[in-house]
Parts: sequence; structure tokens; C-alpha cells
Amino acid sequence: MTDGLTSRQTQILKTIINEYISTAEPVGSEALDKKYNLGVSPATIRNEMVTLTKAGYLKQPHASAGRIPTPVAMKFYINQLMEEKQMSLVDEVRAKEEVWGVRDNIDELMDEATHALAARTKSLAVAALKDKKDKFWQAGHSYIFNNPEFAEMAACQSLFSIFDEFDKMDRLFFGMGEPTSPLEVLFGEEIGWPELIPVGIIATHFNIKGKPCALGVIGPARSNYETVIPILRYYGNLIEEVANG
Repeated sequence: MTDGLTSRQTQILKTIINEYISTAEPVGSEALDKKYNLGVSPATIRNEMVTLTKAGYLKQPHASAGRIPTPVAMKFYINQLMEEKQMSLVDEVRAKEEVWGVRDNIDELMDEATHALAARTKSLAVAALKDKKDKFWQAGHSYIFNNPEFAEMAACQSLFSIFDEFDKMDRLFFGMGEPTSPLEVLFGEEIGWPELIPVGIIATHFNIKGKPCALGVIGPARSNYETVIPILRYYGNLIEEVANG
């Protein structure tokens, strides 16, 4: 048993999440049965999906049979099921070279790091520094358009509007209470802001010369966490190290 689930339920849930991350589509029992060798009948998969839905791990977005993971399921996946894909040593060295030349200028350092993080994760990247006046850096807006969740211009406009509201940006990175770990995953669905409903935010917190900083990646709730999380963690540690000398 894991988190109250049987090993079979855990296996089915992990498969559903992997399929959803890959396709961005609700996952049905027939599709799972055809594509993956789960060793059980489609009827059993269906029954287990109903049980996982009642337990709060899956939800049914439409009247169709397909289901998608909830934030509870995604956090369970991130914390216990996924295997992180670590950066290669070559990529780590390259990342350090990208920011080394601007290590003495915080503004240039954060700008360079944000652009590098966006390019490395193929995601929208944000950095924040809490000072007398909060400062924010952004890069990689175009990557948002690669996701089906943001195929409609209205969804993109809604997401991008948050960058014009400094109080919301401040609350997002510094106002959600004390971080319980150096790296946190927040889901728009949990935060409750309409413009962030389809969004997942991965943020790491650290200090530069005594001032709180955050570095984050913003994407769909089904982001490729196994790749993005280790990259973000590395960049957070890197900035803290080079900025504090």
C-alpha cells in the first residue's frame, strides 16, 4: 500500500498521469488497456479508475469516460512515483558558464538565469527578488503557446495578465506562507485564481545577500516535472552560490 492505495491502483494512477502528461487528453480505460500492459482486464481498470476518482486522485472533466489527475494525484506522483532525470555534467558546466560573467550584477544575473532556465526547460521562467521594491524577471513566454491548454488566445491573455499585477506576483512567490521545502509545486486549481486554473508552478526559494529570492517555472498542470524539477533546483542553487560569492 502507498498513500492508502494498493500497488495496482498506484500502477494504474502512475500510468494515467504519464499518459496525461504526454497527450494532454483525458485518459480512458480502453486507451490504457490497448497501450499499456497492465495485466488486468479493461473492466478492472474501469473499476479502479472509479475508486481513484472517489478517493480524489482523478476527475472527469467532461461527460466522456476519460479522466485526468487532480492536484492531489500530481503531488503524490511528484513526491513518490516519478524518477527525476538529472542534468548531465556537461549541461551543468554550460549553465554555470552562462551566468558566471554577470555574477557581480544581480539584475543581469537574474535576467541571464531566467532566459537560460526558460531555454533549458522550454517553459515560461520567472525570477523574483524581495527588496524595498520587489523586482521580477520573465522569459520564455512563447513556450506557453506550445501547450494545447493554451491554444486559445483567451487562456494565454488570462495567464499573462498576472504579470501586470505586482501584488499577485508578490503573493505567488512570497505570500503563500513559509515554504515547507526548498522547492515547491503549486497548482492554480488550489490557489483559486481563475487566470491560473490550468497552470502548474514550480518554485525554488533562496537568499541573495540576505534578501529572499525565488526562481520559478510556469507551465500547464501536466508539466514534465521529472525533467523540469532537477533543472530548476540546479539553477536555484547555482544563482545562490555565484551571487553570494
